[in-house]
Amino acid sequence: MTHELEVWLYADHIGTLQLLNGRLSFSYAPNWLTHSDAVALSASLPLQAESFNDLKTRPFFAGLLPEGKMRHLIAQQFQVSSQNDFALLDYIGGECAGAVTFLEPGQVLPVPKHNNEVQWLNDKEVLALLEELPHRPMLAGKDGLRLSLAGAQDKLPVVFDGNRIGLPLNGTPSSHILKPAINAVEDSVINEGFCMTLAETMQLKPAKSKIHFVLNRSFLLVERYDRLINAQGHRLRVHQEDFCQALGVVPEIKYQNEGGPGFIQCFELVRQSTRPSAPQVLRLLDYMIFNTLIGNHDAHAKNFSLLYSDKSPVLAPLYDTLSTAIYPALTPKMAMKIGSKYKFSEVQARHWDQFADSVGISKAQTKQRILALAKSLPDTARKLQSNPNYNFSNNTIVERIKALIDQRCALTIRRLTNTTTEF
Repeated sequence: MTHELEVWLYADHIGTLQLLNGRLSFSYAPNWLTHSDAVALSASLPLQAESFNDLKTRPFFAGLLPEGKMRHLIAQQFQVSSQNDFALLDYIGGECAGAVTFLEPGQVLPVPKHNNEVQWLNDKEVLALLEELPHRPMLAGKDGLRLSLAGAQDKLPVVFDGNRIGLPLNGTPSSHILKPAINAVEDSVINEGFCMTLAETMQLKPAKSKIHFVLNRSFLLVERYDRLINAQGHRLRVHQEDFCQALGVVPEIKYQNEGGPGFIQCFELVRQSTRPSAPQVLRLLDYMIFNTLIGNHDAHAKNFSLLYSDKSPVLAPLYDTLSTAIYPALTPKMAMKIGSKYKFSEVQARHWDQFADSVGISKAQTKQRILALAKSLPDTARKLQSNPNYNFSNNTIVERIKALIDQRCALTIRRLTNTTTEF
């Protein structure tokens, strides 16, 4: 028996996702292929009349879903297999990353009244939500909610109006992503909050984020860059996809050492997809250097995205960046290698040269940008830490991040400016 879901992009029905004998397939709707404004759902799913098989289909669609323990708990909630991408998208594929929505055949795309069908929460209800999320990811199964975000950590699409937090109901686009503390990572909220604010202070234009507290519980609110407000004051979705989706790589192999994308594929994707590409390539270079210097070893290909804000995509703002290297229990290996090295401690000047050659950027320009960031980052971090407008001073985690940045920047400068022979 064939199961079908209609795939909508913005307000258009653009195709059909099918499940037959456990295999997925996707095909564009004939009307969409002849539409004057037709665009592809993904760089890995170009416009064509022929349907895409499971191998081609699954990377994009599975890439919309939560991973790991979250995925298993959601599957349990609906009594389906955690391997069943189709069933999970059926249940929670209403408010996804980008502008894609899934509906059963014959259903009409929900149009929320006045764009504000929101269940506003008081502080006690927000605290209860934080308690519930680890056991009920995405609040799966609650009436009016069909929410999905990729990744292995707890998070939730919410609406934030500057004062209140609410749950988006019946097709209302969310405005922010709520990220609670990660149980196994000490003070993860202030870690990510500091690193994201540091990126903004360095003028890297990351996703806007802010640490919030409710009844002494901290969480991060990240403004969605894939949502915008139109002239009428309505919130609209903007399509996006992460690099794994765009490259046709399933989320299970997002790390380079297990077969996932490396910097070569990532830079080539940006070069091929964006116009003009040179500024976007340099932005990605800055993101890569910043992640390296702050010790974000989890910067895999699903943590970079293309944003389809116009006819030509652009590199999405930096997101999901925190210093994992300060935690001894977490891996010292970077998600993507620099030259031939996965460990930062082993990266010498020649490995940066190998990296530059492999991604098609001149060695001189790469070195210049590395040194510029390495020379300015420590002082910027120190000033941010002591800024009275934030709560970063006298925090142990922030102090450890700053110390690591000092060490990494000094080592990088020394290795890139040392003219003696390396061993």
